[in-house]
Amino acid sequence: MIIHDAIFTDRGSKYAVSGGPCASAAEAKAFIKQLCRKKKFAKATHNTWGVLLPDGTPLKNDDGEAGAGMIILRMLEREARVGEIVVVTRWFGGVHLGGDRFRRVQDAVRYYLDAT
Repeated sequence: MIIHDAIFTDRGSKYAVSGGPCASAAEAKAFIKQLCRKKKFAKATHNTWGVLLPDGTPLKNDDGEAGAGMIILRMLEREARVGEIVVVTRWFGGVHLGGDRFRRVQDAVRYYLDAT
């Protein structure tokens, strides 16, 4: 599991991005469970994620951040990153970001993809 914590903030909201190998829906669930064992991540407002399984099945979860899972999934598809889960974590800072929240999700995924 790779975790890039506190990679940036936007109007009080803080972001982190995590990722690692994932070959099944059960592994995706286990990855999120392991991430949320860290109290900080368990208390996050959103832990959105996406993964392209080795058999080509796309999985995603918005965790209340509507549309964020699809953004992660599309970026993984473009980069042909199969069998790798990416989780974007957000701690809400009190100001609604509107459409900018999608840019922040993209920024976080790009940070992860560039770092690995």
